[in-house]
Amino acid sequence: MLNYGLKDRVVVVTGGASGIGLATARTLAHDGAVIGLVDLNATAVEAAVAELEALGARVLGVALDVRDEAALSTAATRFEVELGPVFGLVACAGIGGASPSLETPREDWARIMDVNVLGAFFSCRAFGRAMIARGAGRIVVIGSIDGLGAQSGRTAYVASKHAVNGLVKSLALEWGRFGLQVNCIAPTLVDTPLLRNAIPAAFVEAVEDRTPLARIATADDIARPVVMLLSDASNYLTGVILPVDGGLTTSFFARRNGADLSSIRLLEAGLYEE
Repeated sequence: MLNYGLKDRVVVVTGGASGIGLATARTLAHDGAVIGLVDLNATAVEAAVAELEALGARVLGVALDVRDEAALSTAATRFEVELGPVFGLVACAGIGGASPSLETPREDWARIMDVNVLGAFFSCRAFGRAMIARGAGRIVVIGSIDGLGAQSGRTAYVASKHAVNGLVKSLALEWGRFGLQVNCIAPTLVDTPLLRNAIPAAFVEAVEDRTPLARIATADDIARPVVMLLSDASNYLTGVILPVDGGLTTSFFARRNGADLSSIRLLEAGLYEE
Protein backbone atom coordinates (compact mmCIF):
# COMPACT_ATOMS: atom_id res chain seq x y z
CA MET A 1 0.00 0.00 0.00
CA LEU A 2 1.35 3.42 -0.99
CA ASN A 3 1.97 5.99 1.72
CA TYR A 4 0.81 9.48 0.78
CA GLY A 5 1.62 11.14 4.12
CA LEU A 6 -1.95 12.25 4.82
CA LYS A 7 -2.36 10.59 8.22
CA ASP A 8 -4.70 12.64 10.46
CA ARG A 9 -5.24 15.29 7.77
CA VAL A 10 -8.89 16.15 7.11
CA VAL A 11 -10.02 15.71 3.51
CA VAL A 12 -13.57 16.25 2.25
CA VAL A 13 -14.82 14.31 -0.77
CA THR A 14 -18.00 15.41 -2.54
CA GLY A 15 -19.73 12.73 -4.57
CA GLY A 16 -17.94 10.47 -2.13
CA ALA A 17 -20.44 7.64 -1.72
CA SER A 18 -19.83 5.89 -5.04
CA GLY A 19 -17.50 5.54 -8.01
CA ILE A 20 -14.35 7.66 -8.13
CA GLY A 21 -15.34 9.53 -4.97
CA LEU A 22 -15.69 6.37 -2.88
CA ALA A 23 -12.49 4.89 -4.32
CA THR A 24 -10.72 8.13 -3.33
CA ALA A 25 -12.19 7.96 0.17
CA ARG A 26 -11.00 4.35 0.50
CA THR A 27 -7.48 5.35 -0.57
CA LEU A 28 -7.53 8.18 1.96
CA ALA A 29 -8.76 5.79 4.67
CA HIS A 30 -5.89 3.39 4.00
CA ASP A 31 -3.51 6.36 4.35
CA GLY A 32 -4.94 7.34 7.74
CA ALA A 33 -6.71 10.53 6.66
CA VAL A 34 -9.79 11.85 8.43
CA ILE A 35 -12.63 11.94 5.92
CA GLY A 36 -15.60 14.22 5.41
CA LEU A 37 -18.00 12.54 3.00
CA VAL A 38 -20.60 14.47 0.98
CA ASP A 39 -23.15 12.95 -1.38
CA LEU A 40 -26.70 13.56 -2.58
CA ASN A 41 -27.80 10.01 -1.70
CA ALA A 42 -28.31 9.73 2.07
CA THR A 43 -28.56 5.93 2.01
CA ALA A 44 -25.32 5.66 0.04
CA VAL A 45 -23.61 8.06 2.48
CA GLU A 46 -24.59 5.84 5.39
CA ALA A 47 -23.27 2.72 3.65
CA ALA A 48 -20.01 4.43 2.63
CA VAL A 49 -19.39 5.74 6.14
CA ALA A 50 -19.87 2.23 7.54
CA GLU A 51 -17.44 0.80 4.97
CA LEU A 52 -14.78 3.42 5.69
CA GLU A 53 -15.16 3.05 9.45
CA ALA A 54 -14.61 -0.69 9.01
CA LEU A 55 -11.26 0.23 7.45
CA GLY A 56 -10.41 2.11 10.64
CA ALA A 57 -11.06 5.62 9.33
CA ARG A 58 -12.60 8.48 11.23
CA VAL A 59 -15.46 9.63 9.01
CA LEU A 60 -18.33 12.10 9.06
CA GLY A 61 -20.94 11.87 6.31
CA VAL A 62 -23.38 14.56 5.18
CA ALA A 63 -26.11 14.21 2.55
CA LEU A 64 -26.62 17.37 0.49
CA ASP A 65 -26.93 18.75 -3.02
CA VAL A 66 -23.77 20.54 -4.17
CA ARG A 67 -25.97 23.07 -5.97
CA ASP A 68 -27.02 24.33 -2.52
CA GLU A 69 -24.27 26.72 -1.48
CA ALA A 70 -25.82 27.39 1.92
CA ALA A 71 -25.89 23.65 2.71
CA LEU A 72 -22.26 23.34 1.63
CA SER A 73 -21.25 26.25 3.88
CA THR A 74 -23.07 24.67 6.81
CA ALA A 75 -21.35 21.34 6.14
CA ALA A 76 -17.96 23.04 5.90
CA THR A 77 -18.46 24.58 9.33
CA ARG A 78 -19.59 21.25 10.75
CA PHE A 79 -16.54 19.42 9.37
CA GLU A 80 -14.21 22.07 10.78
CA VAL A 81 -15.83 21.80 14.23
CA GLU A 82 -16.24 18.02 14.43
CA LEU A 83 -13.24 16.77 12.45
CA GLY A 84 -10.74 19.62 12.58
CA PRO A 85 -9.23 22.00 10.00
CA VAL A 86 -10.00 20.82 6.48
CA PHE A 87 -6.74 20.40 4.59
CA GLY A 88 -8.05 19.04 1.33
CA LEU A 89 -11.13 18.99 -0.87
CA VAL A 90 -11.90 16.56 -3.68
CA ALA A 91 -14.79 17.98 -5.71
CA CYS A 92 -16.03 14.80 -7.34
CA ALA A 93 -19.79 15.30 -7.55
CA GLY A 94 -20.96 15.36 -11.14
CA ILE A 95 -23.45 14.02 -13.65
CA GLY A 96 -23.39 13.05 -17.30
CA GLY A 97 -25.89 13.26 -20.11
CA ALA A 98 -26.13 12.62 -23.82
CA SER A 99 -28.47 13.93 -26.49
CA PRO A 100 -28.14 15.53 -29.93
CA SER A 101 -27.46 19.24 -29.58
CA LEU A 102 -30.59 20.25 -31.49
CA GLU A 103 -32.70 18.15 -29.13
CA THR A 104 -31.10 18.96 -25.76
CA PRO A 105 -33.76 20.47 -23.47
CA ARG A 106 -32.84 23.70 -21.73
CA GLU A 107 -33.57 21.96 -18.41
CA ASP A 108 -31.03 19.20 -19.12
CA TRP A 109 -28.38 21.75 -20.13
CA ALA A 110 -29.00 23.78 -16.96
CA ARG A 111 -28.94 20.71 -14.70
CA ILE A 112 -25.61 19.46 -16.08
CA MET A 113 -24.06 22.92 -15.84
CA ASP A 114 -25.44 23.52 -12.36
CA VAL A 115 -24.11 20.25 -10.92
CA ASN A 116 -20.79 20.03 -12.76
CA VAL A 117 -19.77 23.69 -12.81
CA LEU A 118 -21.71 25.58 -10.15
CA GLY A 119 -21.49 22.58 -7.81
CA ALA A 120 -17.72 22.46 -8.19
CA PHE A 121 -17.43 26.23 -7.74
CA PHE A 122 -19.69 26.30 -4.68
CA SER A 123 -17.73 23.40 -3.15
CA CYS A 124 -14.40 25.13 -3.73
CA ARG A 125 -15.71 28.38 -2.30
CA ALA A 126 -17.36 26.79 0.75
CA PHE A 127 -14.20 24.94 1.80
CA GLY A 128 -11.70 27.38 0.31
CA ARG A 129 -12.62 30.19 2.71
CA ALA A 130 -11.14 28.49 5.77
CA MET A 131 -8.13 27.28 3.76
CA ILE A 132 -7.43 30.84 2.66
CA ALA A 133 -7.73 32.07 6.24
CA ARG A 134 -5.17 29.44 7.32
CA GLY A 135 -2.88 30.05 4.36
CA ALA A 136 -2.82 26.43 3.15
CA GLY A 137 -4.97 23.87 1.39
CA ARG A 138 -5.29 21.46 -1.51
CA ILE A 139 -8.23 21.24 -3.88
CA VAL A 140 -8.66 18.61 -6.58
CA VAL A 141 -11.60 18.88 -8.97
CA ILE A 142 -12.63 15.90 -11.06
CA GLY A 143 -12.96 16.86 -14.70
CA SER A 144 -12.88 14.65 -17.79
CA ILE A 145 -10.85 14.09 -20.91
CA ASP A 146 -13.99 15.46 -22.60
CA GLY A 147 -12.76 18.78 -21.21
CA LEU A 148 -9.71 18.42 -23.45
CA GLY A 149 -11.63 17.54 -26.60
CA ALA A 150 -15.20 16.70 -27.47
CA GLN A 151 -17.71 13.96 -28.16
CA SER A 152 -20.64 14.13 -30.53
CA GLY A 153 -23.99 14.09 -28.79
CA ARG A 154 -22.66 15.25 -25.40
CA THR A 155 -22.53 19.02 -25.90
CA ALA A 156 -23.74 20.01 -22.44
CA TYR A 157 -21.43 17.59 -20.64
CA VAL A 158 -18.41 18.51 -22.79
CA ALA A 159 -19.06 22.22 -22.26
CA SER A 160 -19.35 21.69 -18.52
CA LYS A 161 -16.00 19.92 -18.34
CA HIS A 162 -14.26 22.61 -20.41
CA ALA A 163 -15.73 25.10 -17.93
CA VAL A 164 -14.34 23.07 -15.02
CA ASN A 165 -10.85 23.41 -16.51
CA GLY A 166 -11.27 27.18 -16.66
CA LEU A 167 -12.54 27.21 -13.08
CA VAL A 168 -9.51 25.25 -11.85
CA LYS A 169 -7.02 27.49 -13.64
CA SER A 170 -8.72 30.67 -12.46
CA LEU A 171 -8.87 29.55 -8.82
CA ALA A 172 -5.25 28.36 -8.97
CA LEU A 173 -4.22 31.80 -10.19
CA GLU A 174 -6.36 33.71 -7.70
CA TRP A 175 -5.76 31.58 -4.61
CA GLY A 176 -2.13 30.62 -5.07
CA ARG A 177 -0.99 33.73 -3.21
CA PHE A 178 -2.91 32.44 -0.19
CA GLY A 179 -1.09 29.11 -0.15
CA LEU A 180 -3.77 27.06 -1.92
CA GLN A 181 -3.13 24.60 -4.73
CA VAL A 182 -5.98 23.86 -7.11
CA ASN A 183 -5.66 21.08 -9.68
CA CYS A 184 -7.83 18.87 -11.84
CA ILE A 185 -7.83 15.17 -12.67
CA ALA A 186 -9.32 14.43 -16.11
CA PRO A 187 -10.30 10.75 -16.24
CA THR A 188 -11.07 8.56 -19.23
CA LEU A 189 -13.92 6.03 -19.11
CA VAL A 190 -14.00 4.36 -15.70
CA ASP A 191 -15.05 0.71 -15.51
CA THR A 192 -18.09 0.45 -13.27
CA PRO A 193 -21.29 -1.64 -13.48
CA LEU A 194 -23.17 1.59 -14.28
CA LEU A 195 -20.88 2.29 -17.24
CA ARG A 196 -21.16 -1.26 -18.56
CA ASN A 197 -24.95 -1.03 -18.42
CA ALA A 198 -25.15 2.46 -19.92
CA ILE A 199 -22.57 2.36 -22.73
CA PRO A 200 -22.53 -0.13 -25.62
CA ALA A 201 -19.74 -2.69 -25.40
CA ALA A 202 -18.62 -1.72 -28.91
CA PHE A 203 -17.90 1.83 -27.73
CA VAL A 204 -15.87 0.60 -24.74
CA GLU A 205 -13.91 -1.70 -27.06
CA ALA A 206 -13.26 1.20 -29.44
CA VAL A 207 -11.85 3.29 -26.58
CA GLU A 208 -9.68 0.38 -25.42
CA ASP A 209 -8.50 -0.12 -29.00
CA ARG A 210 -7.18 3.46 -29.06
CA THR A 211 -5.71 3.43 -25.56
CA PRO A 212 -1.99 2.56 -25.41
CA LEU A 213 -2.50 0.70 -22.10
CA ALA A 214 -5.26 -1.29 -23.84
CA ARG A 215 -8.00 -0.94 -21.21
CA ILE A 216 -10.29 1.61 -19.65
CA ALA A 217 -9.62 2.81 -16.11
CA THR A 218 -10.70 1.41 -12.78
CA ALA A 219 -11.87 3.78 -10.05
CA ASP A 220 -8.65 3.05 -8.17
CA ASP A 221 -6.62 4.14 -11.21
CA ILE A 222 -8.19 7.57 -10.81
CA ALA A 223 -8.19 7.70 -7.01
CA ARG A 224 -4.44 7.27 -6.61
CA PRO A 225 -3.47 10.35 -8.71
CA VAL A 226 -6.18 12.33 -6.91
CA VAL A 227 -4.62 11.51 -3.55
CA MET A 228 -1.15 12.20 -4.94
CA LEU A 229 -2.29 15.76 -5.70
CA LEU A 230 -3.32 16.09 -2.05
CA SER A 231 0.07 14.89 -0.84
CA ASP A 232 3.45 16.59 -0.46
CA ALA A 233 4.47 15.02 -3.79
CA SER A 234 2.50 17.85 -5.45
CA ASN A 235 4.00 20.75 -3.50
CA TYR A 236 4.85 22.75 -6.62
CA LEU A 237 1.84 21.86 -8.76
CA THR A 238 -1.16 24.13 -9.25
CA GLY A 239 -3.47 24.91 -12.16
CA VAL A 240 -2.70 21.50 -13.68
CA ILE A 241 -5.24 19.54 -15.74
CA LEU A 242 -3.88 16.00 -15.49
CA PRO A 243 -5.32 13.41 -17.89
CA VAL A 244 -5.51 9.96 -16.30
CA ASP A 245 -6.46 8.07 -19.42
CA GLY A 246 -3.96 5.32 -20.21
CA GLY A 247 -2.52 7.54 -22.95
CA LEU A 248 -5.80 7.96 -24.84
CA THR A 249 -5.41 11.71 -25.39
CA THR A 250 -2.00 11.16 -26.97
CA SER A 251 -3.31 8.59 -29.41
CA PHE A 252 -6.60 9.62 -30.95
CA PHE A 253 -5.26 8.53 -34.35
CA ALA A 254 -3.74 5.24 -33.23
CA ARG A 255 -4.94 1.73 -32.57
CA ARG A 256 -3.76 -0.58 -29.81
CA ASN A 257 -1.17 -2.28 -32.03
CA GLY A 258 0.66 1.04 -32.32
CA ALA A 259 -0.12 1.62 -35.98
CA ASP A 260 -0.80 5.31 -36.47
CA LEU A 261 -3.85 5.79 -38.65
CA SER A 262 -2.59 9.06 -40.16
CA SER A 263 0.64 7.31 -41.22
CA ILE A 264 -1.36 4.41 -42.65
CA ARG A 265 -3.33 6.80 -44.82
CA LEU A 266 -0.12 8.41 -46.06
CA LEU A 267 1.33 4.98 -46.85
CA GLU A 268 -1.77 4.02 -48.78
CA ALA A 269 -1.52 7.26 -50.74
CA GLY A 270 2.14 6.59 -51.54
CA LEU A 271 3.21 9.77 -49.75
CA TYR A 272 5.11 8.16 -46.88
CA GLU A 273 7.77 5.47 -46.82
CA GLU A 274 7.83 3.07 -43.88
